[in-house]
Amino acid sequence: MKNLDLSLYLVTDKSDDVEKFLNTIEEAMKGGVTVVQIREKTAETIDFYNLALKVKEITAKYNVPLIINDRVDVALAIDADGVHVGQSDMPCDVTRRLIGEDKILGVSAATIDEAKKAQKDGADYIGSGAVFSTATKDDAPSITKKDLKEIVESIDIPVVAIGGINLKNACELTDTGIAGLSVVSAIMSADNPKKASEELLKIFNS
Repeated sequence: MKNLDLSLYLVTDKSDDVEKFLNTIEEAMKGGVTVVQIREKTAETIDFYNLALKVKEITAKYNVPLIINDRVDVALAIDADGVHVGQSDMPCDVTRRLIGEDKILGVSAATIDEAKKAQKDGADYIGSGAVFSTATKDDAPSITKKDLKEIVESIDIPVVAIGGINLKNACELTDTGIAGLSVVSAIMSADNPKKASEELLKIFNS
């Protein structure tokens, strides 16, 4: 198992202001973000590639793993640390074959069966949610806190909770056995991303 700290897992959202976007990510890492995933659902390949290279410069500086959402080609092109795939993306076992054993592979799973299959097919961790309602991903299936605990208990690889997590509700998940909190807006839209990251980490670690 790769030595992976998933405590505070930042998923980016689309930004038209690249400078602000990169600055937010850097501030978040100063605040303790342990993993960064770039998610660009609508970007042209060249734009995604160029943005990912810029983000990689920052994550490398702070020694934080960089994960690419969906796009195995972009991940391989920039030599990212890993890939995260959903249930409708490239199958987990195929993704693992393409990226090799050394790269990190995350899979979204909303049920025990999906989580078990992902583990069997080579996933290093599971992203499970949406645990709360979220505006950033309207197609995300919602799961209860009980579902989340059952998923955690059903597999041997770590689980991060995702979906609408913020400073007000993060404390509700601390007794579920998850390996970390995955957030988008709570950091990306924060006035002070560094402070938001510090506070989210404090909640998770308490």
